[in-house]
Amino acid sequence: MDKQPNELHDIRSFYDSIYYRSAGPYAKPSRHLLRLAARLAIGPDQRVLDVGCGTGQWLKAASEFGAVPYGIDLSEKAITVCRSMMPAGTFHAQAAEALPFDDCQFDLVSCLGALEHFVDARSALREMMRVAKHDARFLFLVPNADFLTRRIGLYAGTHQVDAKEDVLSLNEWAQLFEGCGIEVRDRWRDLHVLSWAWISSRGPLSIPLRAAQAAALAVWPLTWQYQVYHLCALRKR
Repeated sequence: MDKQPNELHDIRSFYDSIYYRSAGPYAKPSRHLLRLAARLAIGPDQRVLDVGCGTGQWLKAASEFGAVPYGIDLSEKAITVCRSMMPAGTFHAQAAEALPFDDCQFDLVSCLGALEHFVDARSALREMMRVAKHDARFLFLVPNADFLTRRIGLYAGTHQVDAKEDVLSLNEWAQLFEGCGIEVRDRWRDLHVLSWAWISSRGPLSIPLRAAQAAALAVWPLTWQYQVYHLCALRKR
């Protein structure tokens, strides 16, 4: 018996009733996401699909550079926020393992902080490849099992571990991508923590510790990072 429908139902329920319970419209995307869009040279009329898009803040940043936003997320509540923030975008509340798009549609396919939560990551990756143009870029943000704080036992995962969270080492992520036919072209640190919003997000008593964490991540080697961006392309045959 296939357990996937029941598992998807439970994960969707977690996101709708717990993770995105208080989600609503936001003023604007973060500076970090705007810098990311600039780094990727997002341009007018590029079709950007974000898989596991949440409330769409990355797509909102890309759209400010002229991109046409498309988003998929399991959570109906998150997709409702996306539609309210980007009425001209295209959004679907469904699983990443079966994308509702024709082949060869997108210039950039992203999946930021979501792949580790999918029921079947390989199937989702193959779907992303299917809907991407042959010269498309892929951007993944994935957690690192060798994150130093995790290795010494001071970190046990995100809040989403209550639903599903599979964390791999950087080498294991690269093997997963390459096994599906996706070639890693570049990798870099996720430094969204270098912001007052992140440092102060848990109140004044946590500020010194979170400031120290942010400073450490800025200098730690890639193999010790919490999560890492992977810029990829389809492997040439």
